[in-house]
Amino acid sequence: MQTKNKPKTAVNTTHQLPQVTEPRNPGCALDMDWVLGVRANTSAIERRAATLPARRSVKKSHQAAWLLRAVSCIDLTTLSGDDTERRVERLCAKARQPVAADVLEHFGMRGLTTGAVCVYHEMIPAALRALEGTKIPVAAVSTGFPAGLSPFHLRIAEIEESVKTGAKEIDIVISRRHVLSGHWQTLYDEMRAFRAACGDAHVKAILATGELGSLRNVARASLVCMMAGADFIKTSTGKESVNATLPVTLVMLRAIRDYHSETGYRVGYKPAGGISKAKDAITYLAMMKEELGDRWLRPDLFRFGASSLLNDIERQLEHHVTGHYSAGYRHASS
Repeated sequence: MQTKNKPKTAVNTTHQLPQVTEPRNPGCALDMDWVLGVRANTSAIERRAATLPARRSVKKSHQAAWLLRAVSCIDLTTLSGDDTERRVERLCAKARQPVAADVLEHFGMRGLTTGAVCVYHEMIPAALRALEGTKIPVAAVSTGFPAGLSPFHLRIAEIEESVKTGAKEIDIVISRRHVLSGHWQTLYDEMRAFRAACGDAHVKAILATGELGSLRNVARASLVCMMAGADFIKTSTGKESVNATLPVTLVMLRAIRDYHSETGYRVGYKPAGGISKAKDAITYLAMMKEELGDRWLRPDLFRFGASSLLNDIERQLEHHVTGHYSAGYRHASS
């Protein structure tokens, strides 16, 4: 591959981040005064979110550094009805080597992987085989994904089966009706049961924010799930008509910040659905940095739920090295 001269300012980034021991969020008692006291000024939130893409622009080697960090925070995902073991194997190969070796060499990097691979329960064994010898965890969607309307005992059993099969992370979906009806105690109890069923596996609570009716409901559902012990709160299944947005992200990040301030525990965040461009990834990372700080820019506290985002990031990184954009088909994930 023909490359440009290396930039004078080297990219100062690596996937081999210092190990940080982060205590897992144990949850706390449901505090209804706190939950019902939450307010959301929708117009102010939307104005704040709209300013970020224009204010936070990074170029050249700095842009490359942010994009490499974004790669390490991707949950590379396939959740299609026509998934096969071969497709999952290709996805896992991409997770192991998400960026071409010569591009990484240009930045003085090695060992870069995605944050996880996310699949349906049936595909866990194939993913585990394909990722053997790596530290990349397998995440499984569960609890009647995406609607979350299967019988409760089956949702619990599904979690337990995925953990027993080897999934280290479980992406559960909450019952949206509990939020829309204001049944916060019921939502809390449901989330506590899901957390218990996960055991040592980390649990990501999918709020399906596009179906919750208001930003205030998003804020309240975020708090309740964290109080119930969620390790991550996640915007969407990726199957709704409206998925991750910047206003929703701002609301959820401030709920995380308030929870950390009150309890001392850090909870992760995962936007999912509709994030397919490198520039959007940088915008989300910039919002994380501004609202929560650098500690949340690591894969143990931040993930992108994405399938096509990596393709565009690869093209941007290759352009940084060669000065040319490659065809999109050269970077297919599966």
